[in-house]
Amino acid sequence: MRVEIAVLASGSTGNAVFIRSGDDGLLVDAGISRLAICRRLEAAGFTIDGVRAVVVSHEHSDHVGGLPVLLRRHPGPVWATAGTWSRLKVTSPGGGELRSGRPLRLGGLEVLPVATSHDATEPVAFVIGDGSFRVGLCTDTGVVTPLLEERLRSCDLLLLEANHDADLLRHGPYPWHLKQRIASRHGHLANHQAQEALDRLLSPSLRGVVAMHLSETNNLPDLAATCFGAVVNGSLPVGIAGRDHILRLTLDAAGLGMERLPAPPSRSRRS
Repeated sequence: MRVEIAVLASGSTGNAVFIRSGDDGLLVDAGISRLAICRRLEAAGFTIDGVRAVVVSHEHSDHVGGLPVLLRRHPGPVWATAGTWSRLKVTSPGGGELRSGRPLRLGGLEVLPVATSHDATEPVAFVIGDGSFRVGLCTDTGVVTPLLEERLRSCDLLLLEANHDADLLRHGPYPWHLKQRIASRHGHLANHQAQEALDRLLSPSLRGVVAMHLSETNNLPDLAATCFGAVVNGSLPVGIAGRDHILRLTLDAAGLGMERLPAPPSRSRRS
């Protein structure tokens, strides 16, 4: 068995992750344009035709901004929580409602939504597995709750938010109310919070970790890498996701493969 992952984009300007096992592929969020999704999939060795469904973590534009055009050009099932659906202005053929703690089988992949703590209507993280490997994808949460920690434990790969450095945020250019929102229980994980969570989530099954949703203003890749590296101490690969590159990962019996690929140049026309 083999699970392939392509982090197409990650950050405040847009998020999209493709996960495939066999012929079954899922797109987690569509926060970049339809054209960017298609071109980045192709750059990673996939195609938009391999997307069997879209699962949505929450309704913020950096996670769903590309969804309306994507569905018009490539209609397919969309799954989201009832709260998220109440905020979306799209319809889709098939799909339906996600419920935290209730697994959903989509072909050869099982999707387990897990409630997060974020200022959205009903946000969730995901644990996605094919029976052999489990991938935990957790961004946009102000805290890692005991429930979230329990669900993420024993994953083979963690895609874990490391949004900001506390000092950079505190002394940075954002207005005070926005700093408070980001640092709150309903905001985003700081590097040190992600580091502490990773330390609790270490297990014999874990093969690697990727720092996700880094702020361009309030974080640096080296800071996030240092925090995660201090936990794994060279025993596991650490990846950094971003908006200007694609991170391609493969989980199989041989271990975890990780490759950083250049993102195709953007085009001026919208799609």
